[in-house]
Amino acid sequence: MEKILVTGAAGFIGWRTSQKLLDEGRQVIGIDNMNDYYDVKLKADRLEGLKKNKNFTFYQIDIENLAAMDTIFRDNKVDAVVNLAARAGVRYSIENPHVYMSTNAQGVLNILELMRKYEVKKLVHASTSSLYAGQKIPFTEDLPVNTPISPYAATKKAAEAVAYSYHYLFGLDISVLRYFTVYGPSGRPDMSIFRFIKWIDEGKPLELFGDGSQSRDFTYIDDIAAGTVKALRAVGYEIINLGGGKSPHTLNYVIAMLEGLLGKKAVINYMPFLKTDMTETGADIRKAARLLDWKPETELAEGMKKTVDWYLDNRSWLKDLKL
Repeated sequence: MEKILVTGAAGFIGWRTSQKLLDEGRQVIGIDNMNDYYDVKLKADRLEGLKKNKNFTFYQIDIENLAAMDTIFRDNKVDAVVNLAARAGVRYSIENPHVYMSTNAQGVLNILELMRKYEVKKLVHASTSSLYAGQKIPFTEDLPVNTPISPYAATKKAAEAVAYSYHYLFGLDISVLRYFTVYGPSGRPDMSIFRFIKWIDEGKPLELFGDGSQSRDFTYIDDIAAGTVKALRAVGYEIINLGGGKSPHTLNYVIAMLEGLLGKKAVINYMPFLKTDMTETGADIRKAARLLDWKPETELAEGMKKTVDWYLDNRSWLKDLKL
């Protein structure tokens, strides 16, 4: 049975990817530091479901802890690593840049060095569409991304660079996935979709940075998990977009959709547009189709309905979740 080490296993993408791997008959070694960047209750709920599978093993450690990570690699003969552990959030990275660098760059270096040491040849690494700031859509993987506009994006760029060096020097096979605005059930409460749903449902003012005309390439979590698992195939070293692949949707459009699903009007508190935000994102996903035989299956309307339904089904405890 193939054994996959998944870092950030209690995170949004890590949880769903771990589920997908388990469903396909793989063994998953999950690690997560369970930090409180957002409410840990949500991470614990995801983890509870994963632990019901006998092929899932969990360790609460940090990828920054090289000695602890060495023990995991030593004691578990893993076939591949899916690195989904990261400090996320563009705005928070401005307030805490040091922890972003230590996790998103140093932590990735730890993983790469242990893969070299223990002869693990395959890495799937999570990167971000935030690197495309300033480029015109649709974003293709060959665009220059040398001017990151936030500490978050800068640390993700650093991770991509060090990953390439380990591919070049030691022959590691690495799929770097640039994700585009992932949403869905059990999504991160620091991201817009979860917040919009909760604020609209509770009748609280919705905080909107800018006028809502900025657009995003929203991508449903199940499609992202499927693409992440497919990226375990051998590619050499490739950067691959995983996005919706269609015309991006404005935040105003999404808010109107959520109003319809919830049957309530949003009370909008307009905030200044932030320098670190992007006006639009849009993925060219032809490379993912060619290399991974992947394309997204979930339309925005379907995905948003599933997300709202999940929220309503779990509202009894989500109402106390800290945003």
